[in-house]
Amino acid sequence: NTITDASGGATTTINGFTPTVSNMAGRNRIINGDMRIDQRNAGASVSPLSGGYGVDRWKGSYLGGGTGRFSAQQSSTAPSGFVNSWLITVTTADASPASGYGYEVQQSIEGTNFYDLAWGTASASAATLSFWVRSSVTGTFPITLNNSAGDRLFGATYTINSANTWEYKTVAVSGDTTGTWLTTTGVGVSVNFCLGGGSSRTISTGWQAGSGSTPTNVTGCTQLIATAGATFYITGVQLEAGSVATPFEHRQYGQELALCQRY
Repeated sequence: NTITDASGGATTTINGFTPTVSNMAGRNRIINGDMRIDQRNAGASVSPLSGGYGVDRWKGSYLGGGTGRFSAQQSSTAPSGFVNSWLITVTTADASPASGYGYEVQQSIEGTNFYDLAWGTASASAATLSFWVRSSVTGTFPITLNNSAGDRLFGATYTINSANTWEYKTVAVSGDTTGTWLTTTGVGVSVNFCLGGGSSRTISTGWQAGSGSTPTNVTGCTQLIATAGATFYITGVQLEAGSVATPFEHRQYGQELALCQRY
């Protein structure tokens, strides 16, 4: 009753799924990653300010007094296997954000749902972020992660190849062996889909020290906020332990709703 890897090192695959110790059921640390739950707005468009929520657990921010603006709305435009996404539309462009300006949509994961990755210790586990994205703007786009203090930052990029086309992306995140990562009901880690930012909010790829400011851009990336009318859809967001992206964990609606209602 055992299935193991081949002696030559090939990985075991079952129905297209590569199981590991860390990525079985309950693996997704993101809540409402398929954007199904929208208790506050019931599908209405909102303009988030200073961390205002759109669909449940997801919020958008204009940081540092940024003058650009975007709307956020649950959408029925979705890739195969999903019924909803979250639509971000740039309503006022900021073509060249000032140093402290930043724009992002993000989810903060509670430390009690993330502690087993042991970040901040020598046993830190790698993680994998996967998602579906569709944008009217192509190019290289930024993703950042940070701890609650904002003094440990991670930068990564992904590429949107074709405009207005759903594309599946994965981002490898090495475990951080330094810094303080909360294991309480506070913010364990923030996952930021960045829309643009000025020089003081721009970081390089990989792990680095921070000074407490949320990073909203990675060096060399396209800034969505610079294009008036630009659209950006996202769904199927999954963050899991391990170095392999697995199929999105579709939880039952009642389970997902209860997870959202906790907050």
